[in-house]
Amino acid sequence: MGIHSAAIEALKADPATASLRRSLEVYYGDPGRDAAMDAFYARFVRSGDLVFDIGSHVGDHIGSFRRLGARVVAVEPQPLCLRALRAIYADDDQVTVVEAACGAQPGRVGFLVNSANPTVSTASTDFVAAAIGAGGWEGQVWDGQIEVPVTTVDALIAEYGTPTFVKIDVEGFEDAVLAGLSRSLPALSFEFTTISRSVALRCLDRLATLGFGGFDVALGDEKVLTLGWVGAVEMATHLLTLPHEVNSGDVYCVR
Repeated sequence: MGIHSAAIEALKADPATASLRRSLEVYYGDPGRDAAMDAFYARFVRSGDLVFDIGSHVGDHIGSFRRLGARVVAVEPQPLCLRALRAIYADDDQVTVVEAACGAQPGRVGFLVNSANPTVSTASTDFVAAAIGAGGWEGQVWDGQIEVPVTTVDALIAEYGTPTFVKIDVEGFEDAVLAGLSRSLPALSFEFTTISRSVALRCLDRLATLGFGGFDVALGDEKVLTLGWVGAVEMATHLLTLPHEVNSGDVYCVR
């Protein structure tokens, strides 16, 4: 579905994209991982659907959504990640790459870059403050800042149409992304971390207000729902009881 294996290998070998090498090695080239991801997302995504991938990083989720037959709008602000996305999906006209962060309103925002580990770069200063000194986050350094454009989910819908599913993975900026959404959608997911649980609680409040009624959670990088579909209050209570060592996961939400 438009994935350039040669482009991935070239990116791994390029010193300019060395910080992406581990992500490219982990997220591409594992058929078992791909199959598990596809089986998981098949409950949310069907052929012909539109999916927004907000915080695309190197685009492994794009690959899954495309294997399921969906069109994808990929939103990513980091120049190195954008370079990877454009190379890997160069021949796929069903993937649209949007160079922006997503937030509460259009404009521009300072974006804190972790050059050694771009996957945890973020527009949230609170997230960085929470990570410093936290267990499991040792050695993470946000050593750069760039200014990036900001769009909103509502603006993306106005331009590209209403998505069936939205994946949000933006390192502590998820509540700002959801503040830029003013309607219910069939389904979405947002990442949470145990260092920023208050962000997840604000996300749940926002989604309940928008009319989302069912919530479940997958822990870590596993694509396995662990709780059963519950209401927003029960999900909030569950997230607060998780041990710090869980570190992160994704909350899945349906109407």
